[in-house]
Amino acid sequence: MTTQTETRPLVPESREGAGSSVVMIAVALASVLLPLAVTAPAVAMPDLTVDLDAGVAAGQWVQNAYGVTFAACMLAAGSLADQFGRRRVLAVGTIVFSAMSAVAALATDIVVLDVARALQGIGAAGVLTSGAAILAASFSGRRRTQAFGVLGASFGAGLAVGPVLGGALVHLAGWRAVFWLNVVLGAVALALMPRIRESRDPNATRVDVAGLLTFSGSLFLLALAFVEGGERGWGDPVTLGSLAGFLLFMVAFVVAELRVARPMFDLSLFRNPTFVVVVCQPFTITFGFVVLINFLPPFFTGVGGRSSTESGLLLLPLMLPVFALPLLIGRLVADRVSPRVLLTASSVLIAVGSLWLVVLEPGQSPAAVVGPLLVFGLGVGSAFGAMDNAAVSVVPVERAGMASGIFNTMRITGETVAIAAAGGFLASYTRGELTGTAPQFSSQAARLAGQATQGRIDAALSAVAPARRPEALDAVARSLTSGMHVAFVFLALLAAAGALVTFLVVKDRHLADATG
Repeated sequence: MTTQTETRPLVPESREGAGSSVVMIAVALASVLLPLAVTAPAVAMPDLTVDLDAGVAAGQWVQNAYGVTFAACMLAAGSLADQFGRRRVLAVGTIVFSAMSAVAALATDIVVLDVARALQGIGAAGVLTSGAAILAASFSGRRRTQAFGVLGASFGAGLAVGPVLGGALVHLAGWRAVFWLNVVLGAVALALMPRIRESRDPNATRVDVAGLLTFSGSLFLLALAFVEGGERGWGDPVTLGSLAGFLLFMVAFVVAELRVARPMFDLSLFRNPTFVVVVCQPFTITFGFVVLINFLPPFFTGVGGRSSTESGLLLLPLMLPVFALPLLIGRLVADRVSPRVLLTASSVLIAVGSLWLVVLEPGQSPAAVVGPLLVFGLGVGSAFGAMDNAAVSVVPVERAGMASGIFNTMRITGETVAIAAAGGFLASYTRGELTGTAPQFSSQAARLAGQATQGRIDAALSAVAPARRPEALDAVARSLTSGMHVAFVFLALLAAAGALVTFLVVKDRHLADATG
């Protein structure tokens, strides 16, 4: 039996000082890698796919492969962290993540890069779940709120800096530089990890292999369905077969979890309505955010005709609040505003920003999108950190790895579904609009739509006769912009529904009971 100190905060509040600062810095540095791995490659995508001569579907898997394994391994990583030690899993995850970043930077084939991205996602799962569990075990009370504010700020920093830094690196050194950046930051984070004290769950059991395999399979098939649906059509046998396989694997996952004495996905927690709403927050808060950071840069560089650096700078109104607000809220607001009110307000701001974004048009003045992007960013930034803290606060601290695993599984699942679904929707919608409004390009509609969605407008127009390229560009721009507007309206409705459910269902006392 493990000693009792392993289930208490490792650094009591009265004694938190320099040692706790090192814990925060190490976890924050490791965590900042994760959003960088999404935002920077999004800006680099047009150059990357052209350089590696990648097709539309293969290009989409650069992001999807990372997201699928990230989400699929989250629960297993949380279980491993509770069982074998959170610091150990954090270190191993950072090593795997950094090593696969190096492989991606050296790749000369899109398949190799996609595989590296999938393995990179496995390392990311270890970093995220163990990092959140370390903070939950190392701090309590107000200091825990502040620690998760730092964690949220680190995510925000990666998201805020990613597009700008990625655009600058692509311009100065090429797309491979965005992956080398992860290697450097990973080495710095690893150097600090020996200062973190080890913690684990004394009641942890072996990894739930059946749950891991069935959940991973279901998520992979869901992402495959969205990718192939946009490429082949939603009635294609591959698309329909993938959706059917997703449902079968998901049923098998639920059955497997109900038969395990200590499952990695504790379904009994879902009897608590507050827990259900909290862990589903990513679907209403980060779902739309991921759509913007993945598809606005290609829109700006493609039909918008801007450089990768300019595209990154255009996202600053969205990114800066995501960087600054988590830390400020952790220090100034957490004691004055309840989690229910804070998360509700976040969703309301996201809904307003999403609806306002229908003003988006190709080549417009940057000032036109500053307002909606800023409001959207305020909504996301106010929720970052607060969501993580709420998720681990619903359970006892010794199960923090499991709670973090469940919450972050939902977060990354939402992001993965968002990227795959938005990519598939925009490609298919743009193709349909082109066929209906510009029938002269109907035979090339699939190619034009797929590549325009990824920002590869020059490659898309290369198959069009030179004299007709201005006409084709105008038709593609109008069709893709219309698809973006439809997506923004959907995101607004999703966020508004999330705000209503959060306000009506979440009970602050459930969080207070868990944290004491």
